[in-house]
Amino acid sequence: MSHLARTLASTLAALAVVGALVGCAPSPELTPTPTGFASEEEAFAAAEATYRAYVDALNAVDLSDPETFEPVFALTTGDLNSTDRESYSALHADAMSIDGDARVAWVERLESGNEPDEIVLAVCLDVRDVTLYDSTGTPVVNPDRPDVQELRVEAVLQHALSAYLIRDVAGLEGSRCMD
Repeated sequence: MSHLARTLASTLAALAVVGALVGCAPSPELTPTPTGFASEEEAFAAAEATYRAYVDALNAVDLSDPETFEPVFALTTGDLNSTDRESYSALHADAMSIDGDARVAWVERLESGNEPDEIVLAVCLDVRDVTLYDSTGTPVVNPDRPDVQELRVEAVLQHALSAYLIRDVAGLEGSRCMD
């Protein structure tokens, strides 16, 4: 269970105990945030879950099978969706292959986005086990690539889906990630 889930579960348990002690006192009604979630924490948790699902979808990609790209595309929007489509098409056409899984090592809310429905995450993504190979089976990963990449991830709420989609993933300078 993630730290966020444990914290949420502990908080809910504490509220249940307080509610039992107070008895029948009326509870205040929740006022949804501008994102439509009950709280900013709930919105952050949904954005984080979407990014983790995106990484899981990336880990499931088989570059020889374009059908495995679809779950990645389903979790993205805008320029990232276009870029992912072009990149995976090119990798498939060049008969590249990929081995190993990336792992989300750490996530934190970096800032609210420029729009009320946008959440920006700081992410440490462990890619040490991921290797890309050319058509001859030769690794093409830059040997200077850091094992853990620090990323800035923009997630934007799609009201029609009642879910976040990943709009942008870019490098982020800082010292949040440790190898």
